[in-house]
Amino acid sequence: MQTSKHLLFWIIVTILLVAGFGSTFNDYGKSFFFVTFLLPVAMATSYVFNYYLVPQFLLKQKTVRFALYTVYTVIVSLFLQMVVITLSFVIIANYQYSEMDPLMSNIFVIASVIYLVVLLKAFVLLYRRVVNGEFRVKELKRQKNALKEDFITVRANRENQQIKLNDIIYLESLADYVNIRSTKRTVTTRETISSFEKTLPDYFIRIHRSYIVNRNFIRSFTTTSVQLNESELPVSRTFKKEAMERLSKT
Repeated sequence: MQTSKHLLFWIIVTILLVAGFGSTFNDYGKSFFFVTFLLPVAMATSYVFNYYLVPQFLLKQKTVRFALYTVYTVIVSLFLQMVVITLSFVIIANYQYSEMDPLMSNIFVIASVIYLVVLLKAFVLLYRRVVNGEFRVKELKRQKNALKEDFITVRANRENQQIKLNDIIYLESLADYVNIRSTKRTVTTRETISSFEKTLPDYFIRIHRSYIVNRNFIRSFTTTSVQLNESELPVSRTFKKEAMERLSKT
């Protein structure tokens, strides 16, 4: 996908340059050959500036090195533009200066074209970064809102019941059954507590072979127990180390 976008961009640039120089040369064939010489310089300058100097130095606030390497890039670019002028004189004008279109030997015009292409590419990249950034912000907001409204579906009383994750206080294992105690009700389902441990979000912590707690409801804890709103649950030695590490980060 990215390759096709790059290809499309340079095809458009090529067409515009051929049309622009062709209107001054009055010879689109000659214009095409000239653009063929010029385009690699424009591409090299654009990719070095936009894909190396900007992300590696400017975006990381290394402004001095960015400025220094940009100057080096401009110097190399100007040298390559002189090579283009020489190739045009040799191949297109056949060593006849009178056959050279004034634009072919005008380093100012050629440089302006090169740096206009570089800036155009920079604008396209900036636009894409802005759009992608806005999309990521919207996606993060959507995920956050979805998390707030997340439900689990359990089988209880011969029907599927939905329980809001943020309402669950803790889960209690009773052999082959699990009691899901929430702020609104208690649901008993024929599941294992281990199956819930694998699927519940990170804010649910296993503290005992029989208990998983929602850390958002924890009022206090010690190495042996966890105090919830109206319940005190034990912390077993088997799960103590991991539980304490996770609880300490809350």
